[in-house]
Amino acid sequence: MKKIFIILFFILCNNLYSQKDSLDIGDKYLEDQLYINLSYNVLYKQPKEVSSSKFSYGISGGYIKDIPIVTNGKLAFGVGLGYGFDSFNHGVKVSQVSSKDFLESIPNNKLRIHNIEMPLQFRIRSSEVNKYSFWRIYVGVKITYNLNNKFSYVTNGTTVNFSNIDSFNKWQTGLTISAGYGTFNFYAYYGLTPIFKDTMINNIPINTKIFKLGLSFYLL
Repeated sequence: MKKIFIILFFILCNNLYSQKDSLDIGDKYLEDQLYINLSYNVLYKQPKEVSSSKFSYGISGGYIKDIPIVTNGKLAFGVGLGYGFDSFNHGVKVSQVSSKDFLESIPNNKLRIHNIEMPLQFRIRSSEVNKYSFWRIYVGVKITYNLNNKFSYVTNGTTVNFSNIDSFNKWQTGLTISAGYGTFNFYAYYGLTPIFKDTMINNIPINTKIFKLGLSFYLL
């Protein structure tokens, strides 16, 4: 998966640089866009007993409908729909006791998440009708619905998997910001919803959330 992640990054950069520096949309000023986010992921608000996570990453993409607020298009709303994949190397082991999820702190576990995501943005930009490269600041909220979650760990040379556990929060929300000029844009996601619900480690509630930092790319 890491190789695919790197290859996609370079292909995307080449495609974006090859675009014309013009919107070519006549008098009507809309910026309906395809987006791709590449991120480094961190789990925060972990219990002290939980070991720190190793390298984790995410990739997401989809379509955003642009809804201008003013006629020059420099203020707008964005409403989108997309898909996201996140991979975590973390310190929480999931097992099941009496058909209930049981969590404990053990290093070197994996979590893979597949989500449908719905970004909602307020957009501020310096663009003009005949220019593609411009300054932008897009802030908003991202709502995600989990399609699949898979926890795994290795014990005695055997990989143990648990999929779609009941204690995983299907619906999650987070704050987002994307800002930059032209091709490369800074991207951050700050999760507001814990990834687990009604779970504890050593009688300490788990309030683990997701933070992402990376790059956004927009294709007209």
